[in-house]
Amino acid sequence: MNIYIMRHGEAGFHASSDAQRSLTPYGIKQSQQVGYWLKQQAIQLDYALVSPYLRAQQTYSEVSNILSVGHVEVDSTLTPAGSPEHVADYLFTFCDSTINGLLIVSHLPLVGYLVNQLCPSVLPPMFNTAAVACIHITPERKTAFQWMHSI
Repeated sequence: MNIYIMRHGEAGFHASSDAQRSLTPYGIKQSQQVGYWLKQQAIQLDYALVSPYLRAQQTYSEVSNILSVGHVEVDSTLTPAGSPEHVADYLFTFCDSTINGLLIVSHLPLVGYLVNQLCPSVLPPMFNTAAVACIHITPERKTAFQWMHSI
């Protein structure tokens, strides 16, 4: 199974709360560009886990308009202060499933810490907005960092 860990696109700062920050026009464009790039790579997504925050929801919407996703789940643990340990444990529950590609759309610092949690030999990468990293997980729960792509 491949896990695609994506940070949301560029967001504005004018909102009543952090959770309500929306994508800027550039953030929308970034999200679309990543969707097209993933499609060019022939990546198939069977499942998505998305933060409940508006900017992550909007990012997912733009990507899924370009690249079909089988099922989406809003996961309240995928917030900036989420636990990478908890998320990694949840991801491992998918190892015995038929899911081949799983997209996560979340935030800093969680996305970087999650990469490190899954692949301890990889320092937490700095994710630019709309950056995506790929990690392969075997049914035996062995992990390998594959690549990272930024717009």
